[in-house]
Amino acid sequence: MCRNIRPLNNFEPPATGSEVHDAALQYVRKIAGTSKPSKANQEAFDRAVHDIAHATEHLLADLVPTTPPKNREEEAAKARARSAKRFASA
Repeated sequence: MCRNIRPLNNFEPPATGSEVHDAALQYVRKIAGTSKPSKANQEAFDRAVHDIAHATEHLLADLVPTTPPKNREEEAAKARARSAKRFASA
């Protein structure tokens, strides 16, 4: 599950709140070992996602980039090309 978490730092445009939330959700799912918590654990699960997303937003705001921001579309195109090459039929 965690392999789906994408780097969020140093992109133009910056990461959205939705992207931060999705990354936090994936992280909590991995740690909890479940993608859907029981009703008894739903509140703790949701609180963890909220707290991690909040901490992530603070981290991203405080990081000082040392390189120029990357373009999201260009990085996505590179990833698609790597995937096509990796999974091309032989």
